[in-house]
Amino acid sequence: MYLYSLTLQRATGIVSAINGNFSGGKAQEIVVARGKVLDLLRPDENGKIQTVLSVEIFGAIRSLAQFRLTGAQKDYIVVGSDSGRIVILEYNKERNVFDKIHQETFGKSGCRRIVPGQYLAVDPKGRAVMIGACEKQKLVYVLNRDTVARLTISSPLEAHKSHTICYSVCGVDCGFDNPIFAAIELDYSEADQDSTGQAASEAQKNLTFYELDLGLNHVSRKWSEQVDNGANMLVTVPGGGDGPSGILVCAENFVIYKNQGHPDVRAVIPRRADLPAERGVLIVSAATHKQKSMFFFLLQTEYGDIFKVTLDHENDKVKELKIKYFDTIPVTSSMCVLKSGFLFAASEFGNHALYQFQAIGEEEDVEASSATLMETEEGFQPVFFQPRGLKNLVRIDQVESLMPIMDMKVANLFDEETPQIFSLCGRGPRSSLRILRPGLAISEMAVSQLPGVPSAVWTVKRNLSDEFDAYIVVSFNNATLVLSIGETVEEVSDSGFLDTTPSPGCFFNW
Repeated sequence: MYLYSLTLQRATGIVSAINGNFSGGKAQEIVVARGKVLDLLRPDENGKIQTVLSVEIFGAIRSLAQFRLTGAQKDYIVVGSDSGRIVILEYNKERNVFDKIHQETFGKSGCRRIVPGQYLAVDPKGRAVMIGACEKQKLVYVLNRDTVARLTISSPLEAHKSHTICYSVCGVDCGFDNPIFAAIELDYSEADQDSTGQAASEAQKNLTFYELDLGLNHVSRKWSEQVDNGANMLVTVPGGGDGPSGILVCAENFVIYKNQGHPDVRAVIPRRADLPAERGVLIVSAATHKQKSMFFFLLQTEYGDIFKVTLDHENDKVKELKIKYFDTIPVTSSMCVLKSGFLFAASEFGNHALYQFQAIGEEEDVEASSATLMETEEGFQPVFFQPRGLKNLVRIDQVESLMPIMDMKVANLFDEETPQIFSLCGRGPRSSLRILRPGLAISEMAVSQLPGVPSAVWTVKRNLSDEFDAYIVVSFNNATLVLSIGETVEEVSDSGFLDTTPSPGCFFNW
């Protein structure tokens, strides 16, 4: 007995999205994970998103990351999934496929809490990658080149710590020093033994730096410090001459700059004026834009508000952290800032969108929070703002998404040959009723008016070796029309067909 599975429509919700130069050209592409499907997207010159490649991987993609070896011209893709393996892919432009460069097994299959795959962090210089689990296990792989410049991967180096829950992992940009990875962790060993619950209420999150010693080929816990218990996300700060290094810790109501040996720089996240006081503000997605002379971060809250975060620094010393209201878009699972001036927003619910930057939020009259101006003797003074329409972004394209489907019925309400699928999608003001019909989607390339109702249509090539057809022959009851296929569809007057009589058939004798 054999089981045959046929998917009527591929998943449209995006779990994770990354951007980079995967084909080796100047244009930046976007790689998105749609559950068990990996797609390569590319915005064209007009800002329309084109699907270059779509691959079924027959597994659940949990995390994605990209890296580039020093001096290389293209990015590689690291995939964390439920397979118990770390997979490195390279996009092959000539064959239009993802080539599997490495596939290393480290654990059991399935989305288990102690099997790595949920978190991925890459050294900004592309020298190592850390893959972590929700609890206990973290593995570090060293990336290098062999004698013929092919990517190599080392045996896994363990950075495990039992009774520890991990919330976020990122790579620290420390130039060409030993690679360092940062993680938000919570040790529950005491809480596990205390039945009263007091130890659990006193449990404290820690920010831990793991250092990979390339000389000794060993991973060690370099530094650990208590962090705000509301911390949920880490963002890498550029370093190695491009910035002060370190990380941004996104916590409830605050963004904190932290680095080893550097005092904390904390700024409050502006909040909506009508938000109840007991409701906190959490960052759910982030994107970094870096140029040679400047960099900034875009952080989005659970309410959809995007804030621009900048650091005022001198060498490795951060003097100021500023958070300024940028725009409001639907809540995203991932954001990607492209060097071509686009922002790709993979929405949690509803259609995904591609935005173009009209400005980068440098107006002086916009509500902003500062690490120094907002701090008083009683604590941090809150900053309030009122959401508005898009000012710095403009939407130029969108990708259809049914996620989430709340309810579905199959009925033939239109008396068609095949029943229709009616689904309720989205949430809140973006909810929609969508009608799905089985069939293949088509793209309309050209429209040409015909003088009557045709009785037959054929397509023919110019030469036998041609890949595509060059002519369309249309037969009517009293005439024959020949059209040439190119950038436009035009009538051919010297085709050799008698245009005053119908054609019973059409073929070329090669």
